[in-house]
Amino acid sequence: MAVSTFKRGLRLPTRKHATEGKPVELVPAPGQVAIPVNQHFGAPNKSLVGVGDRVMRGQKIAAAPGPMTVPVHASISGLVKKIEPRIQSNNTEGLCVVIEADGGTEEELLPPLDPFNCTREEALARIREAGILGMGGAGFPSAVKLSPPPDKHIDIIIADGAECEPYLTTDEAAMTEKPHLLVKGLAIVMKITGVGRAIIGMEDNKKNLIPVIERELRLGEIPGDISIGLCRTLYPQGGEKMLITALTGREVPSGGLPMDSGCIVQNVGTLIAIAEAFTLGKPLIDRDLTVSGGACRTPKNIRAPIGTLLKDLPPEFMEIDYDKLAKILFGGPMMGTAVPSLEVPIQKNTSGIILMTRDETVAEIEGPCIRCCRCIRNCPCRLSPVIMNNSLEAEDFDYAAKAGLLDCIECGSCTYVCPARIKLVQRFRIGKQRLRARQQAASAAARLVAAKS
Repeated sequence: MAVSTFKRGLRLPTRKHATEGKPVELVPAPGQVAIPVNQHFGAPNKSLVGVGDRVMRGQKIAAAPGPMTVPVHASISGLVKKIEPRIQSNNTEGLCVVIEADGGTEEELLPPLDPFNCTREEALARIREAGILGMGGAGFPSAVKLSPPPDKHIDIIIADGAECEPYLTTDEAAMTEKPHLLVKGLAIVMKITGVGRAIIGMEDNKKNLIPVIERELRLGEIPGDISIGLCRTLYPQGGEKMLITALTGREVPSGGLPMDSGCIVQNVGTLIAIAEAFTLGKPLIDRDLTVSGGACRTPKNIRAPIGTLLKDLPPEFMEIDYDKLAKILFGGPMMGTAVPSLEVPIQKNTSGIILMTRDETVAEIEGPCIRCCRCIRNCPCRLSPVIMNNSLEAEDFDYAAKAGLLDCIECGSCTYVCPARIKLVQRFRIGKQRLRARQQAASAAARLVAAKS
């Protein structure tokens, strides 16, 4: 099988050996969960329950009207004890529904639905009602992604199983244990979108999975052409833009989305969740994730109820060597977020918890840029990080935008290779926020002038 890739990027130490090939182990339901009301990219939800209410596992507890919302469901049965702001994995406070387990085992699931004998509208409604979003990290509503505008011609669906972040192996474990659900989820997406071709993309460090998936492709009822695309192990291969280029040779245009290149990309975990929403009627209430890092004595892949606080994971699932612990990361080391404590809940898009030692993390003082251009040579989006950074330092946001600021995927490649240790990604994140705020202010001023004239 031919191996493809994209240009530039980084060859990183994968650090996956500690959990590679390990099965997903089920974490017992904790005594309490704190479920964030908003876990998606889009309009905010509102709580549907009140303090003192009894809820069942699978019951919808937060939602809002509109397509850019994803409802949230209870992951355990019990009593709602509090509804209050809590620190979340993005280091901001957000409203959480705190549920205390009462020993009940009842579930309130959706009725099973045949995805191949229902309407497209019914299928999309099921995906939305099940609370499914992009589980690769972005948290974009899946039902919206599967409803491209009529003028966007989609001819390829891509299942993203690259899992290029170091340490993380939960997608590999899911493809190993649930290849039938992966194939079924892909077939459902193909039916909804009317697309006849799909590619399951993975890096060549997972090529041992090819026979497993090929067997399911032979046995399954496939509505079209599904193939496996093998990519060279290269970071950030799992990014939508990079994977599209590697597998199809197409490029997402500047300022565009995957649909602008005729593709829809879904994480393999998302596809499995879609299959479970139809066959089992199960909302997205559990999350598979990798627990690893040098300060973790029990590295493994686990499945935990959403809303489980890190401190409530039993020692056999996450035993911490506090003498070595220097940093706690949600997600991988390149694009993950450091959190200040173990009082943070697992969310729908939590792909891993990495407990890092001082040897695994870098905390160095920034130096002056030496114009070496390593950031340019390694940027997978072919941007000019040094020019973007200089523009932001000069408060020239318009030039930063022209240099590609809004096209940056924040993969961290530039920061990784910078010999001056400049925190480029952090600067770009802040720069994007300031640029969007300026654009919104300008739009509001223009509307005000138009209203007065």
